[in-house]
Amino acid sequence: MNTEPGWDLYRSFLAVLEEGSLSGAARRLGLTQPTMARHLDALEGAIGAQLFLRTQRGLAPTEAALELRPYARALAATSAALLRTASARAGEVRGTVRLTASDVVGAEHLPPILARLRADHPGLVIELVLSNTVENVLERAADIAVRMVEPTQDALLAQRLPPLRVGLHAHRRYLARKGLPTSLEDLAGHDLIGFDRETPAIRAALQLFPMLARGAYALRTDSDLAQLAAIRAGFGIGICQQAIARRDPDLVPVLAEAFGLDLPVWIVMHEDLKASARYRAVFDALVEGLRAVVAGPSAAP
Repeated sequence: MNTEPGWDLYRSFLAVLEEGSLSGAARRLGLTQPTMARHLDALEGAIGAQLFLRTQRGLAPTEAALELRPYARALAATSAALLRTASARAGEVRGTVRLTASDVVGAEHLPPILARLRADHPGLVIELVLSNTVENVLERAADIAVRMVEPTQDALLAQRLPPLRVGLHAHRRYLARKGLPTSLEDLAGHDLIGFDRETPAIRAALQLFPMLARGAYALRTDSDLAQLAAIRAGFGIGICQQAIARRDPDLVPVLAEAFGLDLPVWIVMHEDLKASARYRAVFDALVEGLRAVVAGPSAAP
């Protein structure tokens, strides 16, 4: 390699890798298809390896491309973090903060917290990424994360909150139609809502509640938001956070004494950001707001 490739070449490479075609990558970046082709040719020439093979389905990445993928993604995350960091002057609670949370937390709990935060700090811009996967805060794929698992990475500032309790719930319409089960064994005669694919967390829960295995469900989906929507629609009985059910008088707890799980809640960010006023403001607002969610409506600010 005689010259170091510029960031534009890696950005184009990553776009082609994720879109699977020059045309899709060009649309994503707002460039022309010939420009994308030139960028790929230049990067292949710089590293001395072919990155894509043309197939009937588009561009297929070579082994060399797959090896470069994590580094290109890290470059993209760093570039985006650099722009966010530069979006405000030191000491100001303004600029962009990228936040990630699970689907349910992001859709059900964060909006009022972020609304209050924006009212207090009109110069803040929030990028909210909803995903049940763990975004890499250490590599700045997100600035701050709300996690349901304990962080294991070093160099993170982490605040543990009281857990979110989950239990079985159903809409009043469903219970009026099918009746209220009196034991876990009675669930076999009900329409249950649950997962499609097992995860390590689900496998751990099934050791305690084997009657809730995949075959028991009348509706299977890995989307927590879809499960919640089905419960609210009266489809059947499913797992719901107590903090969410408390806000809806039509959602009724089912077998509360027999079934319940605690979801750990952590707020984390890179320790290098703790001296920044805007990141600290968002971090503290999340801690305060989610503590109130767990405590109940009477404690909400």
